[in-house]
Amino acid sequence: MRLHTVRRSALPRALPRLLGSLLLVAAAAVSSACAAPEASAAGATAVAWTPRPLGQVVPAPASVRPGGDPYVLTPATRIRAAGYSGEARKIGEYLAGVLRPSTGYALPVTGSDGADGIRLRLDPRAGTLGAEGYTLTSGRGSVTITAKRPAGLFHGVQTLRQLLPAQIERDSRQQGPWRVAGGTITDTPRYAYRGAMLDVSRHFFSVDEVKRYIDQVAQYKINTFHIHLSDDQGWRIAVDSWPKLATYGGSTEVGGGPGGYYTKAQYQEIVRYAGSRYLEVVPEIDMPGHTNAALASYAELNCDGVAPPLYTGTKVGFSSLCAGKDVTYDFIDDVVREVAALTPGRYFHIGGDEAHSTSHEDYVAIMTRAQAVVGKYGKTVMGWHQLTGADPVRGAVAQYWGYDKTSAADRQQVVDAAKNGTRLVLSPADRVYLDMKYTDETELGLKWAGLVEVQRSYDWDPGTYLEGAPESSVLGVEAPIWSETLTDSDDIDVMAFPRLPGAAELAWSPASTHDWETYKVRLAGLGERFTAQGIDYYRSPQVPWPASETGGEQRGQATFLAFSMAFARSSRIGAHLS
Repeated sequence: MRLHTVRRSALPRALPRLLGSLLLVAAAAVSSACAAPEASAAGATAVAWTPRPLGQVVPAPASVRPGGDPYVLTPATRIRAAGYSGEARKIGEYLAGVLRPSTGYALPVTGSDGADGIRLRLDPRAGTLGAEGYTLTSGRGSVTITAKRPAGLFHGVQTLRQLLPAQIERDSRQQGPWRVAGGTITDTPRYAYRGAMLDVSRHFFSVDEVKRYIDQVAQYKINTFHIHLSDDQGWRIAVDSWPKLATYGGSTEVGGGPGGYYTKAQYQEIVRYAGSRYLEVVPEIDMPGHTNAALASYAELNCDGVAPPLYTGTKVGFSSLCAGKDVTYDFIDDVVREVAALTPGRYFHIGGDEAHSTSHEDYVAIMTRAQAVVGKYGKTVMGWHQLTGADPVRGAVAQYWGYDKTSAADRQQVVDAAKNGTRLVLSPADRVYLDMKYTDETELGLKWAGLVEVQRSYDWDPGTYLEGAPESSVLGVEAPIWSETLTDSDDIDVMAFPRLPGAAELAWSPASTHDWETYKVRLAGLGERFTAQGIDYYRSPQVPWPASETGGEQRGQATFLAFSMAFARSSRIGAHLS
């Protein structure tokens, strides 16, 4: 594991594991999330966690009515999938898999009804909850999550996880008690599209790394996983009709590494896994630009018939498919057909950005025919917002990635398209591009769109962001993470967290809940949860993290550092704290 130590304001992920009980002692001394230790009958001490208030979760729920006794998870707890619905049972087994390692409890999943335990109920009559809403009611003896559809039940389970103490996320036995505050949450999403995008083209990520990110984003009620499968630096999906795309075009990455690609079976495993977390996969094959990996693989795709060399740099805008060749459209048809057949979701993303080497006439020709191909294979067209400079088909979705410096003319082009029926997914680069640096001192990332600290990432309203665009045109919000500087899951962690939960909240929660001063407190409450999950996140000074989470760099540092340095000297691991 590579440790990130350059001005990242985060403890190495290995450190909490090495310090073990020391951190629990320090956390008990300084963290506002912990109550004072209580003496047990045997005279030993245990950390008594006070229940997390019902409203102190991310994304903020639509409605919260606190009150009544808390629910306590015990060794006798059962997870009841009422009616033994197959989907409810799967969600129950998923929840049990999260809770068993840390509690040590058996937590059997049963179809038998009862008034006790964790009750998962699918109720087709719960019409006001829609496809993804849920209610969660907690009290003495039981927690009941009710939803109309399985996705809502799954989202309710994510809220339940956050209501339990952060140590519930650890993969080893922890000491309780495991309490859930009493009351009722009723929750439905603001937007239908709540996305996260992972660029696997600039640097390749393994199936397991992709699954890890899917698990992370699903916790915050993200429901769409956009995977950027092709670019100048690498082609990442096997296509039977054009095999060299993967075997040759996928053989490198930024910096000249070995690259890689997904076989069809591996890609289907990613799609299946995302589906098990109620995420719809959106594949992206970028065109007409960002195509050097394809052009290098097949000379005939180039206008001059000469294949360029593979590319391992980070410049953009130099490559283009050839609008005047029939083979270009054969290529587009074959690729869309094969990838669409592997992807059950509604959308197919055809890119369309930064086509600086393509004339406007050629751009319109290629994008017009590509849109027709997407429709031919039963998918809805998505593209970056430059698609609005062509002729978006009816029902197309334009993904806006502009930022403060985007020209008024470009913005107006998108607004006009929205007024004419094009739907918008908002991904402003200087707000929710998760690869933008937090500060000038941030080790990883880029800053062409500016520096994006946590408050800036959160403090905007998707409903009013594009002045003049009908609010009804906004389908949702997506947080992309590009990988020019990111090579593994550790890198993703520190750039996505803690900004990703904020983007998820903008997409899920009512506009009336969006307030930085209250959000930053709720976000701070996730810090110990990130650590418990092994996420080496950025400890932004804008967020009042518990002192146990700041590594001696913010409030409470004296107490924490005294414990840590004493242990370090005795264990000869002082280098970790230097």
